[in-house]
Amino acid sequence: MRRALVLTILLALLVSCSKPGDPAVVSSTNPAPAPAPPPTAEQARAIAKEAYIYGFPMVDNYRVMYSYFVDKDDPEYKGGWNQIHNTARVYTPADTAVQTPNSDTPYSAVGADLRTEPLVLTVPPIEQDRYYSLQFIDLYTYNIAYVGSRTTGNAGGKYLLAGPGWKGGKPDGIDEVIQSDTDLAMVLYRTQLFGPDDLDNVKKIQAGYQVAPLSVFLNQPSPPAAPAIDFAPPLTQEQEKTSLQFFDLLGFTMRFAPVLPTEQEMRSRFASLGIGPDRTFDAEKLDPAVRDAVQAGMADAWAELDALRKNEIDTGKVGSAQFFGTAADLKGNYLYRMAGAAFGIYGNTAAEALYPGFFNDSTGAPLTGADKYTVTFAAGQLPPVNAFWSLTMYEQPRSLLVANPIDRYLINSPMLPDLVPNPDGGYTIYVQHDAPTEANQLPNWLPAPEGPFSLVMRLYWPKPDALDGSWKAPPPVKVSP
Repeated sequence: MRRALVLTILLALLVSCSKPGDPAVVSSTNPAPAPAPPPTAEQARAIAKEAYIYGFPMVDNYRVMYSYFVDKDDPEYKGGWNQIHNTARVYTPADTAVQTPNSDTPYSAVGADLRTEPLVLTVPPIEQDRYYSLQFIDLYTYNIAYVGSRTTGNAGGKYLLAGPGWKGGKPDGIDEVIQSDTDLAMVLYRTQLFGPDDLDNVKKIQAGYQVAPLSVFLNQPSPPAAPAIDFAPPLTQEQEKTSLQFFDLLGFTMRFAPVLPTEQEMRSRFASLGIGPDRTFDAEKLDPAVRDAVQAGMADAWAELDALRKNEIDTGKVGSAQFFGTAADLKGNYLYRMAGAAFGIYGNTAAEALYPGFFNDSTGAPLTGADKYTVTFAAGQLPPVNAFWSLTMYEQPRSLLVANPIDRYLINSPMLPDLVPNPDGGYTIYVQHDAPTEANQLPNWLPAPEGPFSLVMRLYWPKPDALDGSWKAPPPVKVSP
């Protein structure tokens, strides 16, 4: 009896000392909270739309990264992570991984896996009249930093790129520390090409671009390597629009994008639908009504983007200056971030480049190769830039370069000496499918596809009158039959 009494007293003490919610004790007055009910179909549709708009740039960015740095069987595979990969040519219609690529500057690229340690990027001295840039892009597609002619000059330097978990200081010999909010990132290099006979000079510059782990730079032992990533196969661009696997891939990319303080509440909403880094979204396990609602939410996201294009982009109210930049630049406007990724992923921040684009002619009618157009720069009204400008042709809806008999995908400022000026000193570009019949128009011909197309102007390192809107890009004008 004495032993039973002691046990009774100990149990009473245990209960009295337990904290509310302690799993060792179940109190009838403080029951464990019931799990939150699953979202209704209406709620699921709204969450799916929000998650899709938020996540499209991440999933599409991952698609490109997989093509460039993971899939060795992909014809556009560049090479492994944490290495510099140089493409010693301009892009052509054969380059299809990235929508709306430029064909002005040979690219170099680094796919950065920053989980183990930072990378040190070395830039060689480059002649003063040649534009170059290194664009640092995180997994969200934010432009987190720039190195190049505009920002750091052409004298060369060494720059450290670190992931979100790195806490070190700036090592000796490093000019600047750049920190990414995501473990996976990309660095895109653009090196100006003055013409076909300049390519060997660009190759020499590219050979001077170097990348090394921080431990190698410091001549120290390497830290333990992060676990190998089991990369999930991506969706194609078309599949991204409708496949419910999109949300599973979004959760996968979130594993490399630690939640930002400003996004905790939003990520919690996504998690209620099974979307997140610690969850596997399984559309087959959803209630059929909820599954249909999620599908409708994806369509709602594209409908909102289409409305943005028709009501604000095509009317000139917003454009690339609003779609690309840092997280602070975009101010939480995830629809703008999606627009940037959908219409021209990896676009530059406005101070680095502007992209006046045209899907329609001066009357608002869609551009098509069935018609002929002119784009005229009046005398003294060429695009105002510190570096160079171009006008590039893209077939729609794929937003890819257009194959044509003369392999001309753009007209840019380095080509001006070969163009025929107007009597007043301005320039007219002839945009049409068939070659012009007038011999003096042939040098100024920008070939178009037979069907729908768009035109994108690029102003690299734009001057203030381009940035403040004083200078306006001339729209395509349909030529009367």
